[in-house]
Amino acid sequence: MTEYSAYRLSAKERALAIVMGCVFCYAAIWIVYRQPVMAAIASPLGILYPRMYAGNLCRKRIEKLRQQFKDALQALTSLLSAGRSVENAFMALENDLVLLIGDSDSDLIKELRAISNRLRNGEQLETALQDFAGRSGLEEVRNFTEAITICKRAGGDLVEVVRRTSQLISEKLEVELEVSVLVAQKKFESKLMMGMPFAFVGILGFMAADYMQPMREGMGIVVLTVCLALLTLCCWWMMRIMDIRI
Repeated sequence: MTEYSAYRLSAKERALAIVMGCVFCYAAIWIVYRQPVMAAIASPLGILYPRMYAGNLCRKRIEKLRQQFKDALQALTSLLSAGRSVENAFMALENDLVLLIGDSDSDLIKELRAISNRLRNGEQLETALQDFAGRSGLEEVRNFTEAITICKRAGGDLVEVVRRTSQLISEKLEVELEVSVLVAQKKFESKLMMGMPFAFVGILGFMAADYMQPMREGMGIVVLTVCLALLTLCCWWMMRIMDIRI
């Protein structure tokens, strides 16, 4: 089964990421220095980009899994309200969720299919959910699993507990979605601010080449290198600030 803590790039994705990283590094250094040799020397730094690309894809996959899990909880609540048992509701959840999200090959559909198969083989529901919670690393899945496990051990109205837990987790995810929408604009603005210095230097290089010429020889290269290092540090700091984990 899939381990969601890391994303493994395919050979094609890795090669594409390396090419994109090298091209970006070459273009960025050439815009600043206008030295093809220096840009070619710096372009191999693009081999570091696949790690960043994989991390970005991993975060997107986990976020997509969280949103689909919210939809699954809503569908599960409807099935429980119709009088189904928890196990039967999980076995019927796959078909309902496919109609809801429209993707029969999504990660959550595959997980629900595996849970249904394990239930048919006689395994307990909480065991299958604990395995999914451990691999996904999602707090919502872990809380939901703990609620089912405790209720089965201590007894009580399992259907009502699952329904109430599903409602609470769904409300929490809706609030987090609203916050993420508000933060998305600031993240976009931060990306624009990262690219503006390169755009400014590039425009000056094309429209006022004589004005920028002293910065591309002698001490000018040292000054540009220091400014580029500070800009890199500032971009890293900005990314850390905007990486808000809700």
